[in-house]
Amino acid sequence: MSVKKILKIILPLALGGFLVWYMFTKIPPQDLLEYFKNANYWWIALGLFFGILSHLSRAYRWKFLLEPMGYKPRFVNSTLAVLIAYLVNLLLPRAGEVSRAAVMSSYENIPFEKGFGTIVAERMADLIMMLIIISITLFFQFDFIFELLTKNFDPTKIALILGAVILGFFVFSRYVKKAKSGIGLKIKNFILSLSEGVTSIFKMKQRAAFIFHTIFIWVMYIAMFWATIPAIEGLHVLIGGVLVGFIAGGFSIAATNGGFGLYPVAVAGAFTLFGVAEKPALAFGSVMWSAQTLMILIFGALSFLLLPIYNKNK
Repeated sequence: MSVKKILKIILPLALGGFLVWYMFTKIPPQDLLEYFKNANYWWIALGLFFGILSHLSRAYRWKFLLEPMGYKPRFVNSTLAVLIAYLVNLLLPRAGEVSRAAVMSSYENIPFEKGFGTIVAERMADLIMMLIIISITLFFQFDFIFELLTKNFDPTKIALILGAVILGFFVFSRYVKKAKSGIGLKIKNFILSLSEGVTSIFKMKQRAAFIFHTIFIWVMYIAMFWATIPAIEGLHVLIGGVLVGFIAGGFSIAATNGGFGLYPVAVAGAFTLFGVAEKPALAFGSVMWSAQTLMILIFGALSFLLLPIYNKNK
């Protein structure tokens, strides 16, 4: 493993560890433990129920992208692959999508590059939903969202990505596209298969169902977040605070391993803008993160065990 890859794993964990220490300077561990003891776990269970529904909907939605290419995976395998992907993302950020495509390649005979291409298409749809939620939230708290986006916007990275895309397109059109043998042909076939998976979103026969499930998934995400708020006694947050906190938590999950360390701090930072006391806000973020992480760990581990059992004939 290269130094760069090791740093990509270690640095987010180190940042998360630092933020955990920072959180404990704001709320002592014994106080946080009291919040956990006194939490209403019926509300937490309701939130987790909404989270499970979102995962099942994501697994079901996948078939609408695979069908145009002639693949009809079993729903159980799709669900297990999605749950495994969430678990892998906790350990290796953004590696879950690779594992998800690999599972379907092994157990449903879907070529890896085509399966991965459909996952990229899914991410495009999810990105659109996230932008819609941010747009709606702008009506409630414009200043905070603007600051959040500007802090996470890096013009240098955007320029590098665009440059790489342009260079890749030039190399593909000039050399790879004309290849008839060797490594060039392999790259050409891989890219063509990947693009077939990505563009499957435009070939769906059941677009309305795909859009419904996309909206449903994100409504369940917000519902999971909202339903957990009453679990912390005395915590009251306006709808604008709920949406801002949800977005802040989403950014934190992308920044560190599943939001480790950063999620409670980010959500609490959003809530305090709405006059919520810092301690219960940090307690909510910790309870919310712990609940969804525990759910992923349990269901992801069970999926690893059940996958070969369910597919024992393969």
